[in-house]
Amino acid sequence: MKNKNKTVWGARFNNATSKIFENIGASIDIDKRLFEEDIFGSIVHAQMLVKQKIISKKKGKNIIKGLKKIKKEIKRNKFNFKKKYEDIHMNIEKRLFEIIGDDAGYLHIARSRNDQVITDFKLWIKKASNQIIKSLDDLIKSFLKKSEINIQTIMPGFTHLKNAQPISFAHYLLAYVEMFKRDKKRFLNNIDYINESPLGVGALAGTSYNIDRNFTSKKLGFKKPTNNSIDSVSDRDFALDFLSSASICAMHISRFAEELIIWNSDIFKLIQLNDKMLTGSSIMPQKKNPDPAELIRGRAGKNFGSLQAMLTTMKGLPLSYYKDMQEDKALVFNSYDTLAQSILIANELIKSIKPNKKRMFDLANEGYTTATDFADYMVQNNNLSFREAYKISARLVNYAEKRKKKLNQLNFIELKKLRKDLDKNVMKVFNIENSVNLKTSYGGTSTKNIKKMISKLRKEFKK
Repeated sequence: MKNKNKTVWGARFNNATSKIFENIGASIDIDKRLFEEDIFGSIVHAQMLVKQKIISKKKGKNIIKGLKKIKKEIKRNKFNFKKKYEDIHMNIEKRLFEIIGDDAGYLHIARSRNDQVITDFKLWIKKASNQIIKSLDDLIKSFLKKSEINIQTIMPGFTHLKNAQPISFAHYLLAYVEMFKRDKKRFLNNIDYINESPLGVGALAGTSYNIDRNFTSKKLGFKKPTNNSIDSVSDRDFALDFLSSASICAMHISRFAEELIIWNSDIFKLIQLNDKMLTGSSIMPQKKNPDPAELIRGRAGKNFGSLQAMLTTMKGLPLSYYKDMQEDKALVFNSYDTLAQSILIANELIKSIKPNKKRMFDLANEGYTTATDFADYMVQNNNLSFREAYKISARLVNYAEKRKKKLNQLNFIELKKLRKDLDKNVMKVFNIENSVNLKTSYGGTSTKNIKKMISKLRKEFKK
């Protein structure tokens, strides 16, 4: 029977692949994104084969020339990707045969698509991680710039969305800087974890050819070759690490977006957003909606979903390679695209924020936010335990609440009713500027602390 199967692995098969499976099994629509990494890896592999005298210099030169031509064709949109060749690797190999003839068949010596795809994928994730790191740097710089001009802007800090204690708006923004710094560190750590080259482990067992994996590792920019051929083709931890880091970063961005949505609401009115970061209503002419913030809040779910899908794919797989793993690239690519866009939108949002300083200040004076300062004052000046001082402060709050007064509206005579040994200096604790600047412990909200922290961060990020 004539062999109608046109795949590279079709020599043993008598019938052509099912069209339904061909559509499902082909990954070229997804993994063509790896073309630069695939060609780079193939060039390095060919160089190694020549170095080790496994193929001739002439063949190696011919192969490399053909691969460079293919790269130009793809970049110029002159390359015809074909689903029947399944993936980026076979599409490039088939085209290489068309360009240089039978010499193309020597390129696949001492490698499998299994180690080839993981090499490509690791290279791509390293590149993508570096791009995310750069975007996070830009985002952090925008937060720092907004913080610098809001050191003296006082707002209420919240717990349970209830007014808690007065803080600097800059201090609030710097909290997100710390989150994004951790995100950056996660991606940097992932690059370190990923820095082992799988090229040369073959399908799962290694190869009998006298290859030089140290050579290919160095040329590809990895620190060293992987240690175990089975683990090398089975491993998708690097994809999970990326998806996990992307999910945590997306969660941080979502929290920031939620913050802006609340602050921008007609109930809070703490900030205004530039019109370019708002949309209107099709029926209500007055509406200005924070849709970009809502979108990045919602899109975090896509990042979480990709991580969960990848974990579910991997949790039931024995060693070593299975077709299930083909789903990894779509999940990682989608997660990267989603996160990269969310970071860009978050950057535009922070730039567009205009705090309503009077509203922030007034709200910081509501909710008895200096009650803790009063308790602390009595501990420091009246020889009380904190629990004793706490009870007295709570009684003061009840007294003010009953009379519909703020704490800074009480007079000294009223305070003396609660505690006779108080002196007039106690009245300072109800001033919210004073409250902010009393928080001098490292990491606290005092103006002095914030200025030092911004200076430190400016040097770190070379702003």
